[in-house]
Amino acid sequence: MSLVRSFEIGSTALVAQSLRLNTTASNIANAETTEGPDGRPYRSRQVEFKTVPFANAPGQGVEVANIIESDAPFRMEFKPGHPKANEAGFVEMPNVNPVEEMVNMISASRSYQMNIEMMNTTRILMLRTLNLGKN
Repeated sequence: MSLVRSFEIGSTALVAQSLRLNTTASNIANAETTEGPDGRPYRSRQVEFKTVPFANAPGQGVEVANIIESDAPFRMEFKPGHPKANEAGFVEMPNVNPVEEMVNMISASRSYQMNIEMMNTTRILMLRTLNLGKN
């Protein structure tokens, strides 16, 4: 596998992890959204990855296969003064778990950083290879 292929593989990971970070940010931003375009509370979304083989070459990249909407039940919170409260005073809230979202954000951020480091190491190796013949 050529060193240039490492950049191609790394760039697929950067794009995928960036989308994962954006999805997580959307989940966190909408953790209190009680009404979406469909009139229902926001549903948490998760990114699903799949491998992407490169033609006639070893190594595989990654891409987002799907963004899946969670089927977990909505949280019910007691907020009797809220305009969306039912007769018992409960409001359907999004099924976003802020703790899980923070873990997803940290994981995606670390994966992104590791791929940047891998690409930087590849760049250094390429420069050192070019300098071998100079001495």
